[in-house]
Amino acid sequence: MLVSLNWLREFTPYEGEAQALGDRLTMLGLELEEIRDPFAELAGIVVGFVAECDAHPEADHLSVCRVDVGDEVLDIVCGAPNVAKGQKVAVAKVGTTLPGGLKLKKAKLRGKPSNGMILSEREMGLSEDHSGILVLPENSRPGDLFLDAVGAEREVLDIDITPNRADCLSHLGIARETALAFNLPLTLPELKLVEGGEAHRPFAEIVIDDPELCPMYSARYLRGAKIGPSPYWLRYRLHAVGVRAISNLVDVTNYILMELGQPLHAFDWDLMKGDRVRIAPASEGMTLTTLDGQQRKLLASDLLIWDGERPVALAGVMGGLDTEINDQSSNVLLEGAVFRPGTIRKTARRLALHSEASYRFERGVDQANTPYATARAAQLMAELSGAQVLPHVSVGEPRPWLERHHIFRRKRLNSLIGIDFEPAFCKQVLEGMGCAVDASDDASWAVSSPSHRLDLEREVDLFEEVARVHGMDRIPEKLPRISKSTQARITRDTPYGVNRMLKTWARGVGLREAINYSFTGQGDLDLLGLPAEGRVAVANPLSEDQNVLRTALAPGLLNSLRNNVAQSNNRLRLFEIAKIFQADPASDTETREQNRLGMILYGSRFAEDWPWTQADIDYLDIKGLVEQLLDQFKLGAAAFANAAEHSFLEPCVDVTLAGRALGVIGKVKPEIADNYHARKEVWLAELDADLLAELMAANAVRFSELPKLPAVRRDVTFQAPRTLTVGAVLDAVNADRPALLESSALVAVYVPDEKGETRNLSFRMIYRHASKTLKDKEVDKVHNQLVQNLVNKLGVSL
Repeated sequence: MLVSLNWLREFTPYEGEAQALGDRLTMLGLELEEIRDPFAELAGIVVGFVAECDAHPEADHLSVCRVDVGDEVLDIVCGAPNVAKGQKVAVAKVGTTLPGGLKLKKAKLRGKPSNGMILSEREMGLSEDHSGILVLPENSRPGDLFLDAVGAEREVLDIDITPNRADCLSHLGIARETALAFNLPLTLPELKLVEGGEAHRPFAEIVIDDPELCPMYSARYLRGAKIGPSPYWLRYRLHAVGVRAISNLVDVTNYILMELGQPLHAFDWDLMKGDRVRIAPASEGMTLTTLDGQQRKLLASDLLIWDGERPVALAGVMGGLDTEINDQSSNVLLEGAVFRPGTIRKTARRLALHSEASYRFERGVDQANTPYATARAAQLMAELSGAQVLPHVSVGEPRPWLERHHIFRRKRLNSLIGIDFEPAFCKQVLEGMGCAVDASDDASWAVSSPSHRLDLEREVDLFEEVARVHGMDRIPEKLPRISKSTQARITRDTPYGVNRMLKTWARGVGLREAINYSFTGQGDLDLLGLPAEGRVAVANPLSEDQNVLRTALAPGLLNSLRNNVAQSNNRLRLFEIAKIFQADPASDTETREQNRLGMILYGSRFAEDWPWTQADIDYLDIKGLVEQLLDQFKLGAAAFANAAEHSFLEPCVDVTLAGRALGVIGKVKPEIADNYHARKEVWLAELDADLLAELMAANAVRFSELPKLPAVRRDVTFQAPRTLTVGAVLDAVNADRPALLESSALVAVYVPDEKGETRNLSFRMIYRHASKTLKDKEVDKVHNQLVQNLVNKLGVSL
């Protein structure tokens, strides 16, 4: 939002520096981007008085002028047809650099010296008009700076407005913030509307088909307008805030837009058919030619302004070509309306017709202020074009603006912000915003928010305003007090806590977390052969690659694989904990969400600098991760069974836990893996994290006393057949487990001969007594008995 400091001062008497204002607005949440001088390139141009003007003796279309510029009189040859003696003009002296980079030098034109240039608006970059030089008002003084003579805006603030602050998209809105920040009065321009005359045709009836789409529509009428250029003060003020001047009537609508934030549109009343203005949606497939000459194909979601027979404008976006104001226009219908923001936003985005008007309609305009804005526009139009404002306003307002009422509890404000705000300060802020405050009940004030503050919806929004004016930077840091009893739910009982525990486990086993969008493409799901039934389409997708919610984690993990392979990362161990989505008509949101844990392994088993063999990851790696996960959280042993068929895994193994389906693990089919640039096998697991959370919550946490007495370790090595598994040995140990045995574990495997039939298995047995220190002879007796039982049962030797 470009804000002229001089224009702002017409609303509130701020006398400080532009930088100081920008700094204060920034602390109020309206960030200053920069301060610019829109006319900096014209700083060297001065006012000149044409003392003499004679025809050039050697050229029919040139004039030789003597121009008084205050401190000297210059000889200037001018080719403009409208130059004449006695004019006040804009002059660039020798050495001046014009917009576009042209630096003036002394010259001779057809033998006559020319020491400067009398300028047109196009040569100054103010408009495209080059029909003649710019003639200044009679009260301009020779030698004065041109910018001072025309009252050009020299300080313009570029302010970044957040989407919720639609009220600040005007000079009035920024003036309200300035008055609030510096405790200044706010004054609106005085309305001096003179009405009179009679209409040459019946006034229009306003018909609104759907009040949800258009709560209010009004029309004013003017007769006898003369179309022409706006006065320089209006043109240059619009130029300063980035708006191109067109003609007096159109410029007034843009002026009100930037001044009050109300978009308006002027129709040529004589070109409108019938005696009705109707606001209604388009018919599917119909077309409308807009002001830019483009024929637009419309949808049923687009809102139109219709006359008695046809559409004449895209509501809130752009007018129609058939009823535009032109040089022959005389009678005007001036529209002031309020439209549903979402409808305007959707149409403007689809047709790429973004404008200053649609930008404001998309965020909401002040319905209560629309009559004032329309009347002020009609007054300016009458003053600039000589038109008569007819004494009638056609209004349709099926949904009048209703005041919004809130409570304001200062005690709650102080608790939330952590500062003891004084009642006088709170009331000053609320009333400075335009709120009506009833403070008769000290504990709970009754507050009515103004129509221009559409963002004030709840009590905490009022709290934010008080804190904002006080200064967010002045609020001290203070941690909130947190009280939690021993009976409160522990972290692992919450979804967040379970996810955190799963992530901690995954990082602990060497996996890295992947975070992918919940959106994916229909093509990605089709590539994996996932069912089309149950997909949830995205209403307004960012792209075709993100037009549906994911029904599995695999597409995102495989895309992460492709991105890593493209960056030469050829060893990948990733996990993701996220939700998948399925259509469910029985749900309140018509969508069922499930929490899932996905893991993907690719490349070599060990890092490149590992000294051992560089074997690639296989089924045992992914299966081992699943088993380790279940063991870590004491969830029991899972059952693994070959799946008959799977859309993108082959082989595929179904994993069940406690008789319930936990998920699947398997190898991604080679033809699918190729699409993700995989050069090796890709192993993937996808598990039901909700089931894991349920089983984890059912586990009771038990505490046992830490051992106080030392343990005794004994190692034993068996020479065993290669067909004998480690698990069989441990099962045999547990079958005849002595009371003193605390734990047993494999510590080494030695194969003396690769072609032999035996191998050496070394186990460590740890013995401990709960209440006394063990002696060697006690341990040796128990240990020797255990070893002899294993030798007899398993057929191993020592």
